[in-house]
Amino acid sequence: MFDKKQKLEISQDELDLIESALHTQSKILSVQASAGGSKALARLNEIKRVLATIAQQKPAKRKVKASCNGFFKMSRLLG
Repeated sequence: MFDKKQKLEISQDELDLIESALHTQSKILSVQASAGGSKALARLNEIKRVLATIAQQKPAKRKVKASCNGFFKMSRLLG
């Protein structure tokens, strides 16, 4: 059996753009599905699966180190 998956090389910016477009499409399909569109509901489910796949495969965002500003806020609280 053949694997139908292909690997694509895209930048993080391109992936963010695709993800944003899919979120917009899911909102549109949600409205159409709520109006009784069965095809829209099926397509919405497909879009949600793709968004879940993207979310799983995206690199985790790094936490930003605390700045000096955080230190000064803490020192004000303590005295």
